[in-house]
Amino acid sequence: MKSILTSLGLAASLGAALPVLSGEAPQAVDKGLTPKQLSGLYQIVSGEKNGEQIPEERLRGNVVRFTEDTIVSSDKDKKELYAAKYTLDSTQTPAVITMTSTATASKGEQAKGLIQKEQGTVKLIYALPSKGAMPTGFRTGEGQLLFVLKAKE
Repeated sequence: MKSILTSLGLAASLGAALPVLSGEAPQAVDKGLTPKQLSGLYQIVSGEKNGEQIPEERLRGNVVRFTEDTIVSSDKDKKELYAAKYTLDSTQTPAVITMTSTATASKGEQAKGLIQKEQGTVKLIYALPSKGAMPTGFRTGEGQLLFVLKAKE
């Protein structure tokens, strides 16, 4: 029995060493989206609610600012539309975002969704509190909102 366990241990050690012995670099593990990568100012370029496109004129001039722990959206007149603290679970792809409202009218309400960033584009989909199910992809269903954001330069 001891020799079987020793053999298994040796095989596991050799398996781990093979990339190094063969000259191959070990593969880097993707840590996922971080709040630091997300931080910045973004223009809302499109949106969807309950499976329907949001008219462009309603989104024109609206921006979203992410810091490392907050998200704030404002309209073209710089009037705050939404503000929340957020956390990311980057162990999943796309990352799961949980936003807790800090706005007076909805303080403490939570919205959960998915978020991903590719180059300068962020996709954010979430369920409205008590209105929709947690999204499983980037197409809205009942009680869900989706926004596509482009980094402002």
